[in-house]
Amino acid sequence: MRWRYADTALTLCTLAFFATMVARLAISPVVPLITADFGVTNGTVGLALSGMWAAYALAQFPSGVLGDRLGERTVILIAVGATAVASVLLAASPSVVAFFAFAVVLGGGAGLHYSVATTFLARQFDDIGRAIGFHVAGGPLAGLIAPPVAALIGARYGWRVALLSGAVVAVPVFLLFAWRIRPTPAARPDQPVRERFAIDPLVELLSRPAIAYTTALATMGAFSWQATASFLYTFLLVAGELDPGTAGLLFSLYFVVHGLTQPLMGTLSDRLDRDSAAMVTMSAGVVGYGGLVLATTVGASTLALAGATTLVGLAMSWGAPVQSRFMDNLGAAERGAGFGLVRTVYMVMGATGSVVVGALSDAAGWGVAFGLLAGVMALGLTVLAANRLLGADL
Repeated sequence: MRWRYADTALTLCTLAFFATMVARLAISPVVPLITADFGVTNGTVGLALSGMWAAYALAQFPSGVLGDRLGERTVILIAVGATAVASVLLAASPSVVAFFAFAVVLGGGAGLHYSVATTFLARQFDDIGRAIGFHVAGGPLAGLIAPPVAALIGARYGWRVALLSGAVVAVPVFLLFAWRIRPTPAARPDQPVRERFAIDPLVELLSRPAIAYTTALATMGAFSWQATASFLYTFLLVAGELDPGTAGLLFSLYFVVHGLTQPLMGTLSDRLDRDSAAMVTMSAGVVGYGGLVLATTVGASTLALAGATTLVGLAMSWGAPVQSRFMDNLGAAERGAGFGLVRTVYMVMGATGSVVVGALSDAAGWGVAFGLLAGVMALGLTVLAANRLLGADL
């Protein structure tokens, strides 16, 4: 079969997402080495990581505005280039203050990629769900590869060399993207940027029933994703009473399933409809998170935990149908900034998942904390079912 330009664009956008994720995910495995080197607490380095993820979320809307102003290709190249530069700066940080600043730069630079790339891909494909599904899969792939590789490099050569892995991946992706992707025209090259940040149009977009409904679904998904990425390994280790190796294998299983099912859910949303595919993911979440809690409560086998973890991986593939739903409800002229805006909103709200689930685990235990995630998935499923049964057509 002939390799189309659209397939090249999809492959390189996915690689770009992979590169920007590798740079961020390479940090966590070497946190103990960083704290020891700088003589600071985990909380201090954790604050830097929170700043990085906050900058990533807040960059989504400005990236869409820049994409309309400069063209998507330019912004994606800036994002991948900034990721490479920030990785080098992080590795060379002379102090923890500099480390914090460069972590924020990394988050903001990497955050310029996703919304713009999604808008770019939506113009290349009629089957948007499939394309978004493959693109999103770059994140779980990075989650599977980057942490163990960074840990191995850090143990042998130190944390500074481990963080250079972000640049090692980003530089060839930057060159490939610049070589193979054609220049893209700017959608609004002459419109003053300040007009794009006017409050009234932003409020109007977010208050549209279909957008508000989809943002609510995405927020529930992002809340669960953030909490799962932060605490699933610890849950399996502590509540599941697994040894570190087994817990690590199941955590890797989560990323494998998450990555493989994104394209499948995207394709399903193209062939059926967005809400049917989203209902599959939310249903898997109810059973998966509930299964994890039940398995740890009754002392079930590792196989039972693996089955529940597999369902959680499927559940976190909500992004393909839900993000495609945004594209369906945004006009072609507003997709760049519009998708960036809603992505900033639901990512910022969803980021509370780590804080809420972490605090709840301290106060009431891991069973209650992960039971909350089952409840969030049940709420999402209820919202989807109500929209269908009541014929609201949001």
